[in-house]
Amino acid sequence: MRNQLKTVALLGLLSGLLIAISYWIIGGSTGVIIGIALAAVTNFMSWYQSDKIALAAYRAQPISQNEAPGLYQMVQRLCDRGNLPMPAIFIVPSQAANAFATGRDPEHASVAVTQGILNLLPDDELEGVIAHELTHIANRDTLTQAVAATIAGAISFLAQMVSYSLWFPTSRNNNRGANPLGLLLTIVLAPIAATVVQLAISRTREFEADAGAARLTGNPWGLARALQRLDRMARQLPMTGNPAFEPLLIMNSFSGQFLGNLFSSHPPTETRVEQLLKLEQELPKTRSEFLLGR
Repeated sequence: MRNQLKTVALLGLLSGLLIAISYWIIGGSTGVIIGIALAAVTNFMSWYQSDKIALAAYRAQPISQNEAPGLYQMVQRLCDRGNLPMPAIFIVPSQAANAFATGRDPEHASVAVTQGILNLLPDDELEGVIAHELTHIANRDTLTQAVAATIAGAISFLAQMVSYSLWFPTSRNNNRGANPLGLLLTIVLAPIAATVVQLAISRTREFEADAGAARLTGNPWGLARALQRLDRMARQLPMTGNPAFEPLLIMNSFSGQFLGNLFSSHPPTETRVEQLLKLEQELPKTRSEFLLGR
């Protein structure tokens, strides 16, 4: 619940930033309104087609039940337990170990895993990863990320418009007497702030997905061990791809901490593991639950 409230608060902060910029710098300009509308439409279409875009970006290939019966059974068992429709399953032809879920809603969802993660993780840890991705689907995190991306995109669009107005002045914007400090904040700091908040939203959703996976499997340790393995693997063999899709992955795709946690789409692995171990104390520890029906 705390992470959900934090997500709502961060979305509100993004919205407030957008409104403040529009009011303070641009005002009621028709051109700005059109720009925001275009940004919203563009991001909505990206969200509506998010599964195709993300799957194509990682060259994910659909796989049939006959080709991967064990994986299908694992996903189906977790879907039945979580009362979710069966998603489409894809394999990413990469030796990097990672996974992601995408799709506009649970009825149009896909789960993709890399060949590397299938080779790396034992079944109980892989099950934790799959449960994590299914929790993203159940929580409609793709919608949350789409809303955040829409607002952040609109803020960046406004900043670009202000920047262009300085390079290509007209009599109209010359007479407005724009605040120089406001222009600086809009052009330089507003897009950075929007990105930071957007990434913070992503981090809150990761905590929720970890917790949901632990409850779905009844085995927080399985996911905790998986995260530790994936973190080590990411440092050795990072997953190549478009950084824009970083929030989709279960683990940061690029090794190193040179950007710091502020600009990371995921919480530190150590913190995620600590949260999972705390959750383990709250869950029943019967043998049947930990065996996951096997």
